[in-house]
Amino acid sequence: MPEPRTFRDEPVSFVRRSGRMSEAQERAFDELAPFYLLEVPRAIASTSVHTDARLDPAATYGRTAPLIVEIGSGQGHAIVSAASARPEDDFLAVEVFRAGLARTMLDADKAGARNLRLAEANAPEVLSPFLPAGAAAEVWIFFPDPWHKKRHTKRRLVRTGFPQTAASALADGGLLRLATDWEDYALQMREVLDEAPEFERAFEGEWAERFEGRVMTAFERKGIAKGRDIRDLTYRRVARS
Repeated sequence: MPEPRTFRDEPVSFVRRSGRMSEAQERAFDELAPFYLLEVPRAIASTSVHTDARLDPAATYGRTAPLIVEIGSGQGHAIVSAASARPEDDFLAVEVFRAGLARTMLDADKAGARNLRLAEANAPEVLSPFLPAGAAAEVWIFFPDPWHKKRHTKRRLVRTGFPQTAASALADGGLLRLATDWEDYALQMREVLDEAPEFERAFEGEWAERFEGRVMTAFERKGIAKGRDIRDLTYRRVARS
């Protein structure tokens, strides 16, 4: 019998570091996680998703509404703000760093954002197969880790093969919104998505206009402070044949 695998077939776009959480963050997991944090069946790794696991959005949110998924939600500033401003929509934050998840739950609870859930898991495994095909109205990827050293670029989230994963989660006509302050990553994103038959540009010119629904976060401020241009991209999911 072959030995069970103890690794993933593809490199992940993060390095998970453990750190001590504050009392408030610990409280978030004790008191708020039962509502906000999804129970994700695991496969190999602690951030993996079992291939048989499926999310039922209607059961999870208690209604049928457009679902917006943010990949790499960090401290949750963007998605908590959006969920608070758009109570008619449902939101899913995907993040692997527990301190960020805790901060998101605390802020969501304070804002009364009951239309938000969190998944502590590797993003591609959430997009497919955990999310049912076509479940998401939009997928957001704002300021993903650029992995700017040449030997590390293979870890970038948006690379060859990723468009098919994102396309699986998106409904026909759904939007994939991206932003980065790293020019070479922006160029890579655009090249990869332009070549993907599942997507078409939803912008004119070189870059998309800044997404008005994205609040200014520390990542964006940091990029601006360092003199880097912020580049947005928006792609539309082509109708399935």
